[in-house]
Amino acid sequence: MARIVVVTSGKGGVGKTTTSASFATGLAMQGHRTVVIDFDVGLRNLDLIMGCERRVVYDLINVINGEAALHQSLIKDKHTDNLCVLPASQTRDKNALTMEGVGKVFEELSKDFEYIVCDSPAGIEHGALMALYFADEAIVTTNPEVSSVRDSDRILGILQSKSRRAELNLEPVKEHLLVTRYNPSRVDNGDMLTVEDVTDILAIPLLAVIPESPSVLKASNHGIPVVHQQDSDAGQAYRDMVARFLGAELPHRFIEPPRKGFLQKMFRSRA
Repeated sequence: MARIVVVTSGKGGVGKTTTSASFATGLAMQGHRTVVIDFDVGLRNLDLIMGCERRVVYDLINVINGEAALHQSLIKDKHTDNLCVLPASQTRDKNALTMEGVGKVFEELSKDFEYIVCDSPAGIEHGALMALYFADEAIVTTNPEVSSVRDSDRILGILQSKSRRAELNLEPVKEHLLVTRYNPSRVDNGDMLTVEDVTDILAIPLLAVIPESPSVLKASNHGIPVVHQQDSDAGQAYRDMVARFLGAELPHRFIEPPRKGFLQKMFRSRA
């Protein structure tokens, strides 16, 4: 049976789609049959980051409405084996997502995939609630700022009370914390919350810290998930994230400011 993993947040712009693309790609790179679904109906972006926007013919809503078979809508990733993308519709309303329809899509996908990664819209609108409802695990994504963390706390409440697992009194949704766009220098200056601050507030296990990095935007513009970039700090952090999700014990990197060399310290002291 496939594990349904939702990438969610209370606030927009925290890097959910970037994370969904790199996380799903990372799972597939480890040999796991993976599909990533865009639930942001009307504002489709996952296909751009995955570099498959020109290959979209049918989408999630076409499948739900019986206008296309699931296999017609799945797009095989051209960079990674074992990975498929199920895009969202740009022209339909979010209310086209029905509980019955989404449930059937998950049931059919579970026959062929080990992991179903759901790129959820931000907040608690219909598309987000639909993705959250079916989740077995949730990656709660937040920036290290007060408003983002507070909104993520609201999402945790919904996972614990409105998910399918909560309704059926099953084992709770397994929650993971992902801190994105982390800049240790800005943390030292008091412009951002520390990792410890965020974990203290949300009180769920820390999966990874993704550093603020220009490589993320560059990768997105080229339609290649940043996890593919071997030399990128963000790419390395996403690979660490996948390894931890799969059970590896790794130290967290990129949470301390880079050490200054002797010459840098000397010239700074003379400035």
